[in-house]
Amino acid sequence: MSEYIGRRTFVEGTAATLASSGIAGSTAAQESNGGESGTDDATDTEDEGMTDDTTLIAHRGFAGVYPENTELAVEAASFGGPGTQTAHRRADMVEVDVVPTADGTLVTFHDNGLAERDGGERGLTDTEGLVFETDTDTVTNATVLGTEETVPTLETVMDAIPPSVAVNLEFKNPGSDDLAFAESLSDQTLSTQRELWRPYTERALDLVSEYDNDILVSSFYEAALATVRDYDDSVPVAFLFWDSIEEGLEVTRRYDCDAMNVPRHMVQGTPFFNDSEYIDSDLSDIDLVDIAADEDRALNTWTVGTWYQAWELVQAGVDGLISDYPTVLSIQD
Repeated sequence: MSEYIGRRTFVEGTAATLASSGIAGSTAAQESNGGESGTDDATDTEDEGMTDDTTLIAHRGFAGVYPENTELAVEAASFGGPGTQTAHRRADMVEVDVVPTADGTLVTFHDNGLAERDGGERGLTDTEGLVFETDTDTVTNATVLGTEETVPTLETVMDAIPPSVAVNLEFKNPGSDDLAFAESLSDQTLSTQRELWRPYTERALDLVSEYDNDILVSSFYEAALATVRDYDDSVPVAFLFWDSIEEGLEVTRRYDCDAMNVPRHMVQGTPFFNDSEYIDSDLSDIDLVDIAADEDRALNTWTVGTWYQAWELVQAGVDGLISDYPTVLSIQD
């Protein structure tokens, strides 16, 4: 298995905007997903490395354009569009969510529920049940977001991504309501949760070891990272920050994470900094860009929905953008 290079540079040139092929994800579509628009400084960004040095990470296979976490999504994100037409920039890395079915088969799916999200909102498929309590055949026959795409296995997804494209596996909840989310655990709690994660982690790492893609494993769950380190400490990992920089840094340093995947409101030097309903503390004393550079970790930000957000984050010094849209690094007229 290839090793993920945490701070590598991808030189792709200026990204093409989506062609007039009916694919979603234009500037207008991006602005509707966040409300911001570009600035008059856009014409200067080509000289400032807007696209050349920034890792473009396709969030769930560019979920704003394609049915998320599906074979179609990851393939189109990898090749720059569906079919033979290159409609947009290829992703440098594809991010997918990984969860086991009741049979233990690993599939790529974000939510716990197939048809219902937390809070009772309509879910992603036409099929009822929790993924980790539902048999594999039922899960993999569920259609996603009203399309003909179905929930794929992790093996199907890996087969669809060329070796030149890195893969970020986000380990999701494998089947418990008691898992601590985005926080540092006590030794006793961590030991208990390791047992839940271990078989799931080992199956995932064994599977992806058969491929030549660079791999990064990320998770909101400390036990997921712990079991990756237990099984193969050469596999790069990233902790997903949520509502506390301090907790995130504690876990990151405990496992010597290769990257930190953080929400955009945790990045100093941007209009989004410290502006979130999820945090209640002042973050002004913590500069994650400087910390990442000092500790030689990649700093990736999620979820980037507009070109304006991307521009601000790149200027602030982040390494990677986890985005729903392939056009966020495109220079707009």
